[in-house]
Amino acid sequence: MIYEMWINILFILKTIIIGIVEGFTEFLPVSSTGHMIITEHIIGFMEGVQPAALYDKVYIDMFTEVIQLGAILAIIVLYWDKIINTLRPSNIIPSEGKKWLNMPGFKFWLNIVIAAIPGVILGFLFKKKIEGLLFFPKPVAGALIFGALLMIYAENKYRKKATVKDVDAITIKQAFIIGCFQCLAIVWPGMSRSASTIIGAWIVGLTSVAGAEFSFFLAIPMMFGASIVSVHSALKHLTMNGMQIVGLGVGFLVSFVVALVVVEKFVKFLQKKPMRIFAVYRIFVGILILILAFANVIS
Repeated sequence: MIYEMWINILFILKTIIIGIVEGFTEFLPVSSTGHMIITEHIIGFMEGVQPAALYDKVYIDMFTEVIQLGAILAIIVLYWDKIINTLRPSNIIPSEGKKWLNMPGFKFWLNIVIAAIPGVILGFLFKKKIEGLLFFPKPVAGALIFGALLMIYAENKYRKKATVKDVDAITIKQAFIIGCFQCLAIVWPGMSRSASTIIGAWIVGLTSVAGAEFSFFLAIPMMFGASIVSVHSALKHLTMNGMQIVGLGVGFLVSFVVALVVVEKFVKFLQKKPMRIFAVYRIFVGILILILAFANVIS
């Protein structure tokens, strides 16, 4: 009885740790995937709890998707006024003599949909195959390092040439190209969805802040849709007990609170400083993962 209670307490502590990692890294260009791999292995997230089903792959996958929803909720809360404003009929439906594309709300969500299309198609066709081939420490480490180098190159070449300072000024063509760059994170786990979209944003002329904010908004349909599909699929194969449900709730709440703080500070950081520090950090984490992988500490 005491042992089981201790294991359950330890499980909740682990969900808190992973929730913190998810909330901290989801919207930074550092790859939440790479950090989750390291964290899960270091804290032994898959060890020691009974019944064994509590830590099977189905539950782990669902847990990851649910805590991502917590991070998404933080974006909705932080940008609530902006989101509501774009959904007002006066900003979506054109009055007499106006065109649909001249309506700021309609154009905003059209850009989000267009940017999401490449990733949705690619994810639907190849996500499972890609995860089976590349969702391992060494490929993820390679993506972290390659993505860091690409960030440094793109920021040095394009950031100072940026002319688009607001997400409302993004064109349909720019949105589509950014969406294509987002696909880098789908075809190569560890690239980071945030980093990939910001790199694409730089290349088409957006400032770091505009690129990051477009990345936040683009994450809402992309991650919400993926999470709903994943949870629905998982529940077909998994009957959760009380501790599993508590773990999901705790991870969700922690991820939400941490993301709420991190996103706001991240935007303020981008207003003053370059993103090179994140690239250097990615290289460090990538090398660390490679060392652990080759030492057979993680696999």
